[in-house]
Amino acid sequence: MRNPGQEASIPVRSPLFRGDRRLRIALVGMPNSGKSTLFKAVSATSIHTGELAGTQRAYGECRIQVGLDEASLVDLPSIQSLHHLQHDDRVALQYLLWGDERPPISVHEPGGPPAPFAPPDVIVQVVDATTLERHLELTLELGQLGRPIVLALNMMDEAWKKGLHISSKALAEQLGVSVVPTVALMGQGIAELFDAALATARQGSTPQPQRASQYLCDRLQPLSEALDRPELRTAFRVPDAFLLMQLAAGDNYFLDEIRQHFPGLLPEILRLRTEAEQTLPRPLAEELHADRHHRAASLFEAVTRVGAPHPGRGWRYWMDELFLHPVWGLFGCLAVFAATLFVVFEVSVWLDEMSAARLIDWAAGWQPQTIGGVVGRAVADGLIGLIGIVVPYMIPLVLLLVLLEETGIMQRIAFVVDRGFHQLGLHGGVAVTFLLGLGCNVPAIAGVAAAAARGRERIVASLLITFVPCSARSAIILALGGKYLGGVGVFAIFVLSIVVIAVGGRLLTRRYPESGPGQVLEIPPYRLPTWRALFYNTWIRTRDILTIVTPLLVGGSVVLALLSHVGADDYINTVFTPITAWWLGLPAVLGVPILFGILRKELSLLMIYQALGTFEVGIHLDWVQVMTFLLFLTFYIPCISTFAVMLRTIGRREALFSISLSVGVALLVSGVVRALLEGARYLSV
Repeated sequence: MRNPGQEASIPVRSPLFRGDRRLRIALVGMPNSGKSTLFKAVSATSIHTGELAGTQRAYGECRIQVGLDEASLVDLPSIQSLHHLQHDDRVALQYLLWGDERPPISVHEPGGPPAPFAPPDVIVQVVDATTLERHLELTLELGQLGRPIVLALNMMDEAWKKGLHISSKALAEQLGVSVVPTVALMGQGIAELFDAALATARQGSTPQPQRASQYLCDRLQPLSEALDRPELRTAFRVPDAFLLMQLAAGDNYFLDEIRQHFPGLLPEILRLRTEAEQTLPRPLAEELHADRHHRAASLFEAVTRVGAPHPGRGWRYWMDELFLHPVWGLFGCLAVFAATLFVVFEVSVWLDEMSAARLIDWAAGWQPQTIGGVVGRAVADGLIGLIGIVVPYMIPLVLLLVLLEETGIMQRIAFVVDRGFHQLGLHGGVAVTFLLGLGCNVPAIAGVAAAAARGRERIVASLLITFVPCSARSAIILALGGKYLGGVGVFAIFVLSIVVIAVGGRLLTRRYPESGPGQVLEIPPYRLPTWRALFYNTWIRTRDILTIVTPLLVGGSVVLALLSHVGADDYINTVFTPITAWWLGLPAVLGVPILFGILRKELSLLMIYQALGTFEVGIHLDWVQVMTFLLFLTFYIPCISTFAVMLRTIGRREALFSISLSVGVALLVSGVVRALLEGARYLSV
């Protein structure tokens, strides 16, 4: 963890895998190894799916980000072995061998290449650590392909529970490949796995030759010499050792290709196979399989110790169960959600009462009549509004965000909710920022950039956060809705907010169709942050916001105050009449409260009382009008402070689009709900 004041740095390794030089990684594994779980844990919000040519075996492909590097990740269908494959399974092997460039021996086959992309630069084999011995047989076969391999020793938590103590270091030394322990279901070891894949690709290292037992090598030597021909290498484009083992095992596909393209060589191959079998106790194919099984068992015994179940069930284990488990992790997210609500409705409200509320009461007696006095009061109101945002909401909520990051909890929450957020076109890294939006949208949108969101994701997340009911909007909903609509009405408003965010996310992904890469989320160890780090990082997150929000907030306050001073209230109400009276069915005098809501939402509540001349809103508004008005206030233009942060975060064009989007959603939702409620009331009469 870097010290406060120390600039973050990311080491740049060469070559850098980006753009056209993007790495291609294939996930390979036996059934139920956790391969697809690993793929889903890092996949992008948009996955390209298809079927291997001429089969019904589906694959998935997406782009992922690993630090500064990029990779195309391919999730291949499960495969048991590389020998004696049926057609559907064999096509997966053909992809590993040749990708989209078919070798000369397959030009006569109908259809195109197995898949529409190049062969993998690195193979990541996902193995089930609880049945390691069985998976190592496939590992030995993959080693003959001559491609870099990384082994993901998955389900290590289950292996520990069974008392299997596997030395990944010893296994790596035996195989000559990187071996990374993982628990894909809980995101553990995934970042290290892809770091190892990148390092392996840069080194260009391939597995150590895992030769068959010496007695088999001796008997296969004549066959190996017969296959040592340049024309065979050109035709098949596979490693010599792999072709030898396929033909020695009597693989029908490779024998058939020899029959079609090298008919004069086939009798010699069959003769040499027969001679090799004469001194063996069983057929050559069975002997090769038995030898491979024996070598896998020997490897397993050399790197595994069977004993008591792993004792490491300390507080870190139970914390991971709470925050990373696919089911219990949701309860961990709810706990953080509850903590956020506590900060918003307890800590922030108390701080608001102790700071901004007292300043508002102090300034209430100042009623200037001159233009200079009005401007001075407006500047004071703007600064008080700034204090009302920064002190009770921005600082506590950003401090909470930094605390979650520094302790490692935020990264775990991001992993658990990642798949759900994919439905919105987002990654789980922005989940906590949506929680912060319940307090104030300003630090929430600022937190989007800090959550490593970029490009399309940053825009979509920022636009959607404006529909999260901040504490100011929640206060209005609770004050008016709680009194005139009851609990059901208030609940309906918040549910509608969730629906709008969900539907908006799906629609925005169509406006911004280019999906960002999947994210390899690192699960850091738990740590206790220092006070210095918390306060320093909180200051870093908020200092730039203040320089943007302050002038707009003060300037907006001055403009609105001058409009009110020159008696423009009636003009404002007239301008807003098409919205208030015609579309929403509200009194025209509510135009001014709606306009002043862009300064701070809670000002709308105070100005409603002023416009109607009473605190008893129910005298002038029935329950349908109250519901309509609250829905409009919930969704229409984000306050000027939020707009200021959006200018910095997503740019002027998208910030202006946010205004048109919010106005459109507010008019649509409130108008439709009003029509439905009016219709329901008419039918009930």
